[in-house]
This record gives sequence, C-alpha cells and structure tokens, in this order.
Amino acid sequence: MNNKTLNKVLIAIAIPTAYAVAMRYIFGYESWKEIFAVMSGTFLFLLPTIMGILTVYLLPQEKAKKVPYQIFIPWIPIFLFLIITLMLNIEGWACWIMILPIFLIAASVGGVIGGHLKVKKRNDRLNISVLILIPLLISPIENFIGSVQTNYKADTFIDINAPAEKIWQNVTRVRAIPKSDDKGYLTSFLGFPRPVKAELNFNGVGAHREAIFTKGLVFHEDVIEYTANKKMVFTIKAFPYEIPSTTMDKHVVIGGDYFDVLNGTYEIEPLPNAKNRLHLYSIFKIRTTFNFYAGWWAKWIMKDIQNNILQIEKTRSELP
Repeated sequence: MNNKTLNKVLIAIAIPTAYAVAMRYIFGYESWKEIFAVMSGTFLFLLPTIMGILTVYLLPQEKAKKVPYQIFIPWIPIFLFLIITLMLNIEGWACWIMILPIFLIAASVGGVIGGHLKVKKRNDRLNISVLILIPLLISPIENFIGSVQTNYKADTFIDINAPAEKIWQNVTRVRAIPKSDDKGYLTSFLGFPRPVKAELNFNGVGAHREAIFTKGLVFHEDVIEYTANKKMVFTIKAFPYEIPSTTMDKHVVIGGDYFDVLNGTYEIEPLPNAKNRLHLYSIFKIRTTFNFYAGWWAKWIMKDIQNNILQIEKTRSELP
C-alpha cells in the first residue's frame, strides 16, 4: 500500500469516526432531548449504517469493491468511536457491550451499501452529503411518535434439597453475601452492582424489605401477598436519586426513564423425595422505541441477577 492509498484509507476511517462523535454530542445535548435522543432507533441503527457507508465510499476504488473491506473496514471507526466515548466518559462500558453487536452489523450493512455506491455511482457525492444529515431529520420524527412501554417477565427457578421452612428463612432475609459467593457472570462483566444482603422488618403483608447491592443500589420492596413457607409477592422500587451517578450509566439505570422493575415473587413448589423448587420471577418495564432489543438484554440481565440469588439461597439452605 503506497502513501497515497494509505492516506485515503486513514481519511476514510477518520471522517466517519469524527462524524459519530459529533452526532453523539448532538444527540446527547440535554437542551435538545425533545428532538434528539441517544436512546433511539435512529442513533442505534441508522448512525452506524451511515458510518459504514461513509467509510467504504471514501476508500480507494480498488478497496471499496472488495467484499471483505466492505464488511470489516467499517468496524474500525466503530471501535475508535467506542474508545473515544469511553475515554471521555461519554458512554459507559455496559451500554457499549449492549449496543456493539448492532453497531457492528449495521456498519457492515452500510459498508456493502457504500461499496455499491462507490462502484456503480462514482459521482454521488451530493447524495452522500445529504445522507449524513438523515439522522437529524429522522430523530425528531421518531421522538414525536414517542416510545412505547412494554412489560416483560423474567422467570427463574432452582431445585433445592432442603425443607421449605429452611429455604424460607434464606428467602425472606439474606445475610451478608461475600464476594466469593457472587456468581453473576453477566452483571459482573457489565460492571453492575452485586448483591450484598436483604432485610425484612417482619413476616407478612405490609412488611418492608430492602435488597441491598453495592455502589448504593437498593431495591425497596413492599410485601403485598404472603403465605409462610410458600409464597411472597412484593412491589419493587429503585429511586434513581439514591444511586450515585458513577454506579450505572444513565441509559440503563434502574428506575430511570427507560428501565424499571415493578414487582417480584418467590414461590416454593414441593417436589418428590423431600426436595423443593424455588421460583423467583420479576415483572419489569422497558420504555424505548426499540423494546424488542432492549427487552432481550434486560431479561438476560434480570435472569442473571435472579439465578445468582437463587444459587446463594440454595447453597445456604442445603448446609447441614
């Protein structure tokens, strides 16, 4: 690769990266939140597609027509965008892990489109110039239409070789959980708070329970249905103002604009051979314009949290 070609490749990478950073500032500007939003389909799907188109279109002709270049070269600006936003503390690690698959796929799709434009329509710079403005035109329409709230259920269970009475003691109140007992692989990878303990002021309807996590996260739970050694249903509330801003990215904070947990249920189901099945399920809500994707991630995260708690309760209940 000669110097001229190398310079063109570097420009093809630098321009989409700069474009993405500029769009992130525009979409994240608080005063413009009524028309531009980072948590939008426009930003999640359209921005990386345009980045891919720009990257390949700006490549030299001999590079742009090669399919591997069309698919993989657009990933470079995506990863540069990731690094820049993390270094500048514009986005959090958890957000990037969740959006990165979509960004990479969309960028590759855009790369194929950019390759077609480059090879088939060589004098199409005007259309490319208009293309980069499309997110600024689409986002206000998306925000005007508004987001939709969808409720989801995360259902988990575990079989325990212990009597219901002993299991129930470890369900209603969970004593301090050492870090070595924490097996939440996904939440740990995302940097989410880990469970510390759960406290209940009394057994029965009207009781107040607090599920306490690290980094200042507390689930305030009010018991609305209670049958000793069998079932407990409780509402759940997390107050964003209690959670330090460094704990979670604002786009995924529990109790925030986009995600909240509504209620939870513990239920013991008797099994043969003196075993019991402990169920834990929760109802949570998602409010975005791309609930199909956000809901999938939220359910995975909630199941990871619940399975982690269930495993702790199983281990403690089966101790002699």
